[in-house]
Amino acid sequence: MPDFKFEDACHGLVAGIDEAGRGPWVGPVVAGAVIFLSRDIDSFLLAHLNDSKKISIKRREELFEAIVSEAQKGKLCYGIGSASAKEIDEINILQASFLAMRRAAENLCIKPDMALIDGNRLPKDFVCPCQCIIKGDALSYSISAASIVAKVSRDHLMQEMALKYPGYGFEKNAGYGTKDHITGLEKYGITPEHRLSYKPIKELLSQNKY
Repeated sequence: MPDFKFEDACHGLVAGIDEAGRGPWVGPVVAGAVIFLSRDIDSFLLAHLNDSKKISIKRREELFEAIVSEAQKGKLCYGIGSASAKEIDEINILQASFLAMRRAAENLCIKPDMALIDGNRLPKDFVCPCQCIIKGDALSYSISAASIVAKVSRDHLMQEMALKYPGYGFEKNAGYGTKDHITGLEKYGITPEHRLSYKPIKELLSQNKY
């Protein structure tokens, strides 16, 4: 379970940063950034924060609401950033993830002195010094909260995209290559939100199925 150990080892304001949406075939990659300004935090939030992939959809939504509530009380601040499918195609998914992280950090109401980033790669020329933590979303409260912000925000975007492009199951599959998504591609073709550099989409294009 996460705690504040990594934050306590740093000086100043520490932001946890994580992203969601590297694997899907469609839509943006979204990053979240969270700074805990107080340790007097909602006990429900601290008790249930964890890697967003290990938490149910319902619980993620509850945690996101708690994060927003604590932000409104001034106990934390959060930022959201994204990089579009077009940007992913232009600069690759890793660099697009770093771009989304930068944008999330820039959207914080307070500039952090240090950033803890989930994973094993660090972005270059970031907005502040940063440290990567493997599986950080299960070890650091800040990164865990950022993972919730990123995942829930992206899920909401995909639900909106499902209304614009019905028939692909985006509201359920979040853009991953599920049976519904593949059926939608075969029936309706590729949308402007698909990642053209991804192998399944490139194969469809090469077969002149779009």
